[in-house]
Amino acid sequence: MTAEQSPIEGAPLIKPSSTDHPLHEVVVEACRSVYDPEIPVNIYDLGLVYTIEIDDENAVRVIMTLTAPGCPVAGEMPGWVADAIEPLPGVKQVDVDLTWDPPWGMEMMSDEARLELGFM
Repeated sequence: MTAEQSPIEGAPLIKPSSTDHPLHEVVVEACRSVYDPEIPVNIYDLGLVYTIEIDDENAVRVIMTLTAPGCPVAGEMPGWVADAIEPLPGVKQVDVDLTWDPPWGMEMMSDEARLELGFM
């Protein structure tokens, strides 16, 4: 294993997204339609979506987190994400998994989210 292939120590073991899949961009846009009710920024730009995995059968698996384990919508948000993705043409099924590792941090936000929230 070369240095490029070995995981960085302490790096989260989150799978890479299926960015080359034809459905990837529309799934990202569907994720951008879901908002954390406490923060006026969509969950994708907040950095809450860790992985979008789409297989050859067009089954979508999203691995995501929330801003905090005690988030009041913890039980509901995965359903909101699934509801946003399921109606997309070509999508066979959707599974949304919550993870707390790595924990979300403000450094995971996009520049757009930082700007919107006044951090830039």
